[in-house]
Amino acid sequence: MNIGIVGTGAVGGYFGACLSKAGHEVTFLARGENLQALKRNDGISIESFEGNFKASGIFTDSYDSLVDVDLILFCVKSTATKEVAAQLVPFLKKEASILTLQNGVDNEEVLAAYFGEERILSAATYIQAQMKKSGVVKQVENPTRLIIGALNSQGDMSRLDEVSQILESAGIETYVSSNILKVKWKKLLWNVTFNPLSALIEGKVGVILDDDGLRRTAERIGMEALEVAKGAGIPLEDGLVSKIIEQSDPARNHETSMLQDKRNGKPMELESICGYVVKKGKELGVETPVLETIYSLLKLEETKRFGR
Repeated sequence: MNIGIVGTGAVGGYFGACLSKAGHEVTFLARGENLQALKRNDGISIESFEGNFKASGIFTDSYDSLVDVDLILFCVKSTATKEVAAQLVPFLKKEASILTLQNGVDNEEVLAAYFGEERILSAATYIQAQMKKSGVVKQVENPTRLIIGALNSQGDMSRLDEVSQILESAGIETYVSSNILKVKWKKLLWNVTFNPLSALIEGKVGVILDDDGLRRTAERIGMEALEVAKGAGIPLEDGLVSKIIEQSDPARNHETSMLQDKRNGKPMELESICGYVVKKGKELGVETPVLETIYSLLKLEETKRFGR
């Protein structure tokens, strides 16, 4: 299959490299020093628990290089979803599917507005990887897996199965869900519990787990988000937040994506991880005072850093 990776960071780079290694024609959309390193080194290097390898492909910053792709792995930060989707529209053929591997539960709605709901597949992405340096992705923890599903029950289920098989054949553990938004809300619950707080204190997950006050704050944030999800009609169980926190000990050395972005001088995915939950809560009449406080503090930091 002809596959396009839109956003060749740690996530897009890792999965794109696995697909290239499996024999698929992969076009990597990248930019800046990362793109220059990919071209200079004639490939993307992966440091993996299952062995290091280097994958080839087409490395470009030109959207017109994606005109023949059958499947897009949409891996840009949620802060760039609208901008990138709008630039992609003129070049993507009507038969192509878009699989979003992004954080949050709001990117699907944005992508559906540009491409049509029936073409959008969504993935809950479980991977801990970092850009070690330009052109090099390091897998930090193992295992890595994807849970994928279609947004629209009228969508092409055969395409969903085909994509699942392609990912599996590339050594990517993949499962298909009939309710992908429920799965993504569960992942969002973990992200919203740990990401904003870790970014605010600039500490790893273990710092939150080991401090009684921070642990209680994280639990309150999670409970607020859980009530928002339930208000939105997502059937999540009551004890899920406690379960998430109790089972997070193996991730104690993990630097959350928001913390990584902050340390690397990049905009944080503040709106998709925090802002969406706060705003959805207001729409539904669900109070989110603790999350809203953390969100406001981080938003002030972003304004100071980027002037917006």
